[in-house]
Amino acid sequence: MNREQLAAPLYKALRRHLEQGYAHLHVPAHRQGEALPSLLKQEDFFQMDLTELPGLDNLSSPGGVIARAQELAAQLYGAQAAFFLVNGTTAGLQALLLAACRPGEKVVAARDSHRSVLAGLIFSGADPAFVVPELLPEFGIPAGINSEKLAATLEEQPDARGVFVVYPNYYGVAAGLRDLVGVAHAREKPVLVDEAHGAHFPFHPALPAEALAGGADAVVMSMHKTGGSLTQSSLLHLNSRRLSARRVAAALALLQTSSPSYLLMASLDLARRQLAVQGRALLQRTLELAASVRAELGKVPGIRLLTEDCLPGSLKGTGEERVLDPTRITINVRGLGLSGHQAARLLSEKYKVNCELADYDNVVAVIGIGVNEEDCRRLVHGLREIAREEAQPGRRLPAILSPPPLPRKRMTPREAWFSPARAVPLPSSAGFVCAEWAAAYPPGVPVIYPGEEITPEIIEYLQALKRNNVPVAGPADQSLASILVIDE
Repeated sequence: MNREQLAAPLYKALRRHLEQGYAHLHVPAHRQGEALPSLLKQEDFFQMDLTELPGLDNLSSPGGVIARAQELAAQLYGAQAAFFLVNGTTAGLQALLLAACRPGEKVVAARDSHRSVLAGLIFSGADPAFVVPELLPEFGIPAGINSEKLAATLEEQPDARGVFVVYPNYYGVAAGLRDLVGVAHAREKPVLVDEAHGAHFPFHPALPAEALAGGADAVVMSMHKTGGSLTQSSLLHLNSRRLSARRVAAALALLQTSSPSYLLMASLDLARRQLAVQGRALLQRTLELAASVRAELGKVPGIRLLTEDCLPGSLKGTGEERVLDPTRITINVRGLGLSGHQAARLLSEKYKVNCELADYDNVVAVIGIGVNEEDCRRLVHGLREIAREEAQPGRRLPAILSPPPLPRKRMTPREAWFSPARAVPLPSSAGFVCAEWAAAYPPGVPVIYPGEEITPEIIEYLQALKRNNVPVAGPADQSLASILVIDE
């Protein structure tokens, strides 16, 4: 036997990571099992890694215990129907697009939609009309689309089959959904919502309203991110007749594995049960921890926190509507003379604190239901020490260009995907039709989509990202020396 086969590099890396004793301010919410439902922690849990045996039902055509578990999830969240997802929220978003659109049909979508939506557009053949989200220049992040822009786009696309939005976004901004739904429903268009980061919203009044309560027709949520289930397990909810439940079920049968994990499905069932029984208490503690972190970080010179006051009035809604998830803390570090990437690296390497994400300007910490006081203390301590020892208050980070305007679309994403492509040098790619997508990630708002024309402004923007070491997702050539274009 080749002795190299004795190695298990991934397992070893996971063990080594656990031995480091990091503070965990990121998803999944259960924090290495600490907030998993108690029944998931039983020693015999892995004996439940089973298949479609008598009495255990079948995910692709449920009529027994899986069907009943899905009914309970729908009841808890106030939906007409719920579907278990074992291929993550990714499969749910793609299934909604497959169910809503046929090749060539229009769909209106927020430009900051998750990258899995691109695959859904390719699978379905739908033709997207994008709405650019509002941007917060002080933080360099998207803050959602406003209803006026949506209304204008729907006037231009009266035949659109539906509207696809993100609520909340990666930074916890949960703004303006009721207004968006009102605009869409006035034109009898279903609203499909990526609520990956909002599975916890219904269980405490201090959180934003859930998308279903805002009138959404279909919602996909990552239970593992904030609800306490195992990674890759999610829920899809339907709440109107504007989208066919039969077509959604058929799309999921196409997209999801034919060997679904009973461990993932059991974790969804038990996480739902835990939220129903203990959700208010778990989130009360979580909110108290988050409030304490915010209060302490607010005293650190050079740090600015994202608050509801930072959002533009067009997104704030009316009355007492919450527009920011307080359990997600966006920490702007430009005042320290550091990038978010530098601050996150220092937190991890020097203070053993891992956060959810870092971008050019910010670090984002997620206070999930499994986070403890020690995690929060170490986050605050690490940032205080960074501000004291590493800050360069007089240093101004190089400014990143504002994202360029949306380019001209010359093909649908599906047409571009199936067209012959070749690599050309990025500096000389203007005028070509792009065959791939590219986005600073995070936040992940694509500057170019397959089928769109590359402009000089896009080239300049991508080169600026590269000069400033901002991670760019999408291109096959990660060096950005070249980009794939349609071989016309």
